[in-house]
Amino acid sequence: MAKKHVAVLMGGFSSERPVSLSSGAACADALEAEGYRVSRVDVGRDVGQVLAELSPDVAFNALHGPFGEDGKIQGILEYLGIPYTHSGVLASALAMDKELAKTVAKAAGVPVAESRIMNREDVVNAHPMRPPYVVKPVAEGSSFGVVIVREGQSHPPQALSAGDWSYGERVMVERYVHGRELTCAVVGDVALAVCEIVPVGHSFYDYDSKYVPGASKHVVPAEISPKIYQKIQTLSLKAHKALGCRGVSRSDFRYDDRFSEDGELIWLEINTQPGMTPTSLVPDIAAQAGHSFGELLSWMVEDASCSR
Repeated sequence: MAKKHVAVLMGGFSSERPVSLSSGAACADALEAEGYRVSRVDVGRDVGQVLAELSPDVAFNALHGPFGEDGKIQGILEYLGIPYTHSGVLASALAMDKELAKTVAKAAGVPVAESRIMNREDVVNAHPMRPPYVVKPVAEGSSFGVVIVREGQSHPPQALSAGDWSYGERVMVERYVHGRELTCAVVGDVALAVCEIVPVGHSFYDYDSKYVPGASKHVVPAEISPKIYQKIQTLSLKAHKALGCRGVSRSDFRYDDRFSEDGELIWLEINTQPGMTPTSLVPDIAAQAGHSFGELLSWMVEDASCSR
């Protein structure tokens, strides 16, 4: 039986275009190795016409950032009736908006840090909360535009008033949570291993830590107590279900264990389109569970659907 024709959607026109091209190429190569017929689509404004002409069985969504993971491309695929990987329209839009995602997650019992939404220019004028705090664009990924204001810093972050700022006018100001960077992938309705991310030569898990080989270390499974480990898995699955995600998602946490083993565990966000580059987290986490990269992608292709 012939395997499906898969259109791998990559590139696009968000700040995360280079990441998407890398993810897309890796996924296309792996799917071809699994025997699928693959069409590589560098997504432009004519994507609807291109897909209508290609008429694939499945669209593998390897896009990142605005347009790719915020419900827009998902809506186009729904109209075209092409089954697609990852979350649907509503879950994608919710998860991409950090404020709305936190609101939904908190209502489901997932612990989040105190935050407020502001215009970026207002943040520049005076500290919106006592440092330390984090300022992040409401609808960006890959740590683009993230600014950490350290304890004792006398002035608010001036980077937000830069003329080349391209991450939108609304930003989230969130209490900085000390501690370790932990993440957990959900595949289907199963929470996989918890991974600790240790940046190498960086103060936090920024863009370079994510995508430059050797700039971060992935410890899978994370070396934490079984109680905290299981709690992270439970909360990841709870957030996945509360936002209505499907396919694969990844929840990020901060765990402050400086003063006690129980410490403070805070959910930061959920990623409905986790990176699939050679340095990405989900392939490492899936491998720990015994799933090869090709097997993971094959499952995602077979799980693809519309109206779900």
